Amino acid sequence: MVEIELDGKKVEVAPGSMVMDAANKLGTYIPHFCYHKKLSIAANCRMCLVEVEKAPKPLPACATPVSPGMIVRTHSDKAVQAQKSVMEFLLINHPLDCPICDQGGECQLQDLAVGYGKSNSRYDEEKRVVAPKEAGPLISMEEMSRCIQCTRCVRFGQEVAGVMEFGMVGRGEHSEITTFVGKTVDSEVSGNMIDLCPVGALTSKPFRYSARPWELQRRKSIAPHDSLGSNLIVQVKGGKVMRVLPLENEAINECWLSDKDRFSYEALDNADRLTGPMIKQDGKWIDTDWQTALEYVAHGLRNIRHEHGADSIAAVATPHSTLEELYLLNKVTRGLGSDNIEFRLRQTDFALSGQVTPWLGMPIAHFSQLKRAFVIGSNLRKDHPLVATRLRTATKGGAKLSLLGASDDELLMPVANKLVAAPGDWLAALSEVVVAVALAKDIAAPAGFGNVEPSEGGKAIAATLVGVDTPGAVLLGNAASYHPQASKIHAAAQWIAEQTGCSFGYLVDAANTVGGHIVGATGKGEAVFASPKKAYVLLNAEPELDAANPQQARAALDGADMVVVMSAFKHGMDFADVLLPVSPFTETAGTFVNCEGRAQSFNGTVKPLGETRPAWKVLRVLGNLLGLQGFDYETSESIRDEAIGKGVTDLSAKLNNVAKLAPSAGSYAPAGQLERVADVPIYFTDALARRSEPLQRTADANAPLVTLSKAVAEQIGVRSGDTVRVVQGSGSAVLVATVDAGLPSNAVRVAAGHPAVAALGAMFGPINVEKAVAQVGGGK
Repeated sequence: MVEIELDGKKVEVAPGSMVMDAANKLGTYIPHFCYHKKLSIAANCRMCLVEVEKAPKPLPACATPVSPGMIVRTHSDKAVQAQKSVMEFLLINHPLDCPICDQGGECQLQDLAVGYGKSNSRYDEEKRVVAPKEAGPLISMEEMSRCIQCTRCVRFGQEVAGVMEFGMVGRGEHSEITTFVGKTVDSEVSGNMIDLCPVGALTSKPFRYSARPWELQRRKSIAPHDSLGSNLIVQVKGGKVMRVLPLENEAINECWLSDKDRFSYEALDNADRLTGPMIKQDGKWIDTDWQTALEYVAHGLRNIRHEHGADSIAAVATPHSTLEELYLLNKVTRGLGSDNIEFRLRQTDFALSGQVTPWLGMPIAHFSQLKRAFVIGSNLRKDHPLVATRLRTATKGGAKLSLLGASDDELLMPVANKLVAAPGDWLAALSEVVVAVALAKDIAAPAGFGNVEPSEGGKAIAATLVGVDTPGAVLLGNAASYHPQASKIHAAAQWIAEQTGCSFGYLVDAANTVGGHIVGATGKGEAVFASPKKAYVLLNAEPELDAANPQQARAALDGADMVVVMSAFKHGMDFADVLLPVSPFTETAGTFVNCEGRAQSFNGTVKPLGETRPAWKVLRVLGNLLGLQGFDYETSESIRDEAIGKGVTDLSAKLNNVAKLAPSAGSYAPAGQLERVADVPIYFTDALARRSEPLQRTADANAPLVTLSKAVAEQIGVRSGDTVRVVQGSGSAVLVATVDAGLPSNAVRVAAGHPAVAALGAMFGPINVEKAVAQVGGGK
C-alpha cells in the first residue's frame, strides 16, 4: 500500500492508484467530467486539476499516480483557480439553453458552474454550432453543441458495450462526437450513454421534453425482463411513469441497465392496454364489472370440473409473473384438483422435473472474476445483456471463453473456442468435449462414450477448462433449457463441470424463472398444450408467441370450452372468453427471484390504470369465489412470507443444479433434413417489450429474416434479399432471406416469439424452405 496526504489527511491506497482513488476513499469530492469509475482514464476535461506539492503546475487527479509521501491539496487557492480556469474554457462555446435543456436540474456542468463558473464571460465571439445527428429511436443527438468532449460515451461503447458506435472527429474547436456515417446506435445497452453524458448532449428520445427532473417522484423497483433482477429507479409524474433509470447495485447490475429494462415502460400507455374486464357473448366483446367477470370465471371452471373432471383445467403463466402471482395461481389450480400448471412455456424436455431447480450456481458478481467459462446454447448479448458486459470484462482480463451454439454471432468480446452445430447435433458436439476432458485428465469417459472421437474443437475447449485451478463456470443458456434433449445436455455439461472443478448453472431465461420453480408452479412434467384441456387460465401469457410450439398451443386454445386471459393488454380476442385486466410490474407489489436465488421485493410505482387490478388480488378473490381455503390475504407481503418465509432473501439453499442422470453420448444427425434454429429476439421476449414503441423501432426489432446456410441457399437458388416460404407442420410464413456462411449447413434460422412467425411450429425440429414469389408477410 502507498500512503499519501490529501488535504491534511493520511490515506493508504494500492500501488498504481490515482489521486482520484485516494480522494474517493476519503470521501473527498474533486470536480470532474470525463472521469468515471467504470471507464478507462481519458484526462481530457482537466476539471479535476489539483495541487501536488513540488509539482510545477496543477495535475489531473484522475491521471496522476500516487507515490509514497505525496502531498495533495484539492481545494487550495492554486487548485481552485485552475479548476475555475478550466470551467471558463468549457463554457466559451456552451450554448445558453439551460431553460429548455432536458438535462437541466441534473446536469453536472450546471452544478459545477455554480461553484467554479463566473457570472459573465470574457468571450463575446459567436459560439460554435454542431449539427444534430441521427442515432436511432432511443438516443437524441439534437443538441450536440452542448458536448464538452468528455468521451464517456465513446469509452463506454468500446469498453463496456464492446462496440464503438460513437467516435470523435476533428481537432480543437472543431472536435465533435458523431456516429459512423449512415449508422445508428444499435447496442442493447446503449441507453447507458445517456446516463453517462454529464451535459445535455445525449438525451433520451422517448423522454425528451416530457418532464423536468424536479417534477418527478423517484421510486425503487426491479426489472421484469431478464434473469438478472436489475435494480431500477422508476420516475413518475402525475400518476404516469415518465422514465426508468438504473439504481446502482454492484452485486447485480452495477450502475448499468439494458435498453429493454430502460425503455419497456413505453408500453404502459400502449393502445393495447386492457383497462376493464370484458366477456365475450354471442361472439361479441362487451365491457363488464369485476364481480360479474369473476363470478362468470368461477362458474365456468366449476362447471368444467363437474362435467369433465379437474384434470381438464390448466393454468398457464409466464416466468415474468411475480412470485406471489405464481404462488396463488398454483394454489387455485391445485385447489380445483388439477396438477396442470406450467410457467415453463418454451421447455420441451421435462425429464429433470423434480430433480433440478435451476439457478446460476454462483453469485452474479463472480462473472467478472471468471478465468474460464463454457457457455452452451446462449445468445449472450441478446438473452442476458448485462451478463455479457461482465463476461466481456472477464475476457479482457484474460478469461478463456468457449461456446457451443447454433450460430456464429458476434459477441463483441474475445472468444477462445467456438463449436457451431445445428441444435440436433449439440449433444454429439458436447459428447466430444466430454471425451476430450476425460483424455486430458487421463480418466475414464462415462459409459457409452467409447465410440466418440473428440474433434479439434472439442479438444481446444477441454484444454481451456482442464488443468487450471482458477474460477470457472459451465453455463447452460436459454436455448439449452428449451432444447428437446435438455436433460441429456444437462447431464453432459454437469459431468464436464464436475471433472474440471467449474461451477455449474443456468442462465435462466426470465425475471422470475427461479421463483416459479420455488413455488412449485410446475405441473406433470409435460408441455401444457400437448394434451388439450377444456379450460385454460392464462396469466400474462400469449401462447401464440410464448409457447415452444405456437401451432400446438393455438389448436389447444381454439378447442377449449373456456379460456380466461389475465393480462395487462388486449390479446387472444379470437380464442378467449374472458379478459381480466391485471397490473404490469409498475402497478403492483411483488417479488422476483433472480438467477442467483436473490428474492427482491418491490412496490407499485403508480396506481393501476382504469379498472386494472394486481393479479394477486384477482386470484385471491377467485379463490374465495371457488370456495377454496386459505385465500384471506390482505397484502402481497403475506403471500410472499407464506411462500418463501418471512424476511428470507437468499433462496440459493432451496435451489439445485445437480441431477442424478448419467451422461449419454449423442450422435450427429444424418445429412439431408433441415432443422430450425429459433432464437427469441431481444425485444419480443414478453408482453411489455413487444409493445414498447421505441424498442420496436430499433434494428433488433426488425421483422424476422430467414437465415440460410450457404449450402441451402445455393441448393434452392436463393440470394440475400429474396423471399422464401418457410413451412412447419400445417403453418407457413413468407419472409425475406439472408445468407450466413457461418450457419451450419443443415440449419435454417427463423426467430420465434414474433407475430410474423406465429403460424409456424416447434422452435426445434424439421423445417422446410422453398423459394417464394409471394408478398412478404406471415400467415397460414
